[in-house]
Amino acid sequence: MGVTMALVDVTQHAAVLQITLNRPEVRNAVDRPTAQALLAVLEDFAADDSLRVAVLHGAGNTFCAGADLAAVAEGGERRNRLAWPGEAPLGPSRLQLSKPLIAAIEGHAVAGGLELALLADLRVMASDATLGVFCRRFGVPLIDGGSVRLPRLIGQSRALDLILTGRAVAADEALQMGLVNRTCAPGEALAHALVLAEQLAAFPQRCLLADRASVYAQWDLPLEDALAQEFAGGVAVIDSGESQAGAQRFAAGFGRHGRFTDKA
Repeated sequence: MGVTMALVDVTQHAAVLQITLNRPEVRNAVDRPTAQALLAVLEDFAADDSLRVAVLHGAGNTFCAGADLAAVAEGGERRNRLAWPGEAPLGPSRLQLSKPLIAAIEGHAVAGGLELALLADLRVMASDATLGVFCRRFGVPLIDGGSVRLPRLIGQSRALDLILTGRAVAADEALQMGLVNRTCAPGEALAHALVLAEQLAAFPQRCLLADRASVYAQWDLPLEDALAQEFAGGVAVIDSGESQAGAQRFAAGFGRHGRFTDKA
C-alpha cells in the first residue's frame, strides 16, 4: 500500500509502516500542518492491528531540522501549537506509542528533529549524520520531550552536556553513549531500519509488546510494583498460549543455537 500526503508519505511493507517526512526543501522542518499530519499517521498506526512496527525517516537525505522557524516567525496558522495537553508542537511527541517505532537518521536530526528521534524505541544513524540540540543558539527551548527523554536514554550528565552546549554529535559518539542503537554507511539508514523493523515484526507479538510495555512502565513505579507489573504482563502472555507454542517449536528443533529463523 502506498498513500501520499502533501507533507507526510506512508508506505506499508507487510506489517511495517514506513513514514516519510516530506518537506526536503526545508530539511523536513515541521510546521503545524506537518505536525498534525504526522500525529494523525502515528495515531492510525497505533490503531491498525495489521501493522506491528513503524519506521520514521526524512526525504532528501536528512531526518528533520526541528520546528519550522520561518513558520514560527510568521506567527500565522502554520505556527506550531503551543498548548497543553493534546497535540505537541511537533505533533506526536507527547504520545506513548503501544508499538515499536524506529528512526532512520540521515543528514541532520537536530533541535526538535532530535526530539522526534527520541520518540522512537530504536535509532539507526548514518555514519556521516549529525545530532544536536542546535536550537540552543536561537533561544528555542526543548518542549517536545527532549529534556525528559534524553536523560532517561543516556543519563543526566551526558544529556546536560548536549542540552547546555548545543554541540554537534557524530555517529560514533552517539553510538558509544547509547543515543543511537545502530550505525551504517551513508544513504543506508532507511534500508537498515526496515530490515530491523521486519525482524521485530516477525517475533511473537504478545511477548514483545508485554516486555516493551514493562520497560516503559517501570520508570514511574517502585521496584516491587514494577516487578509485579512485569510478572502480570508475562503471565498474560503465557496464558495466551503464545509461550507454549514457542516452547513446542523449540522442542521440535526450530530456532536453536541462536538462530532467529524457524529452521529445524
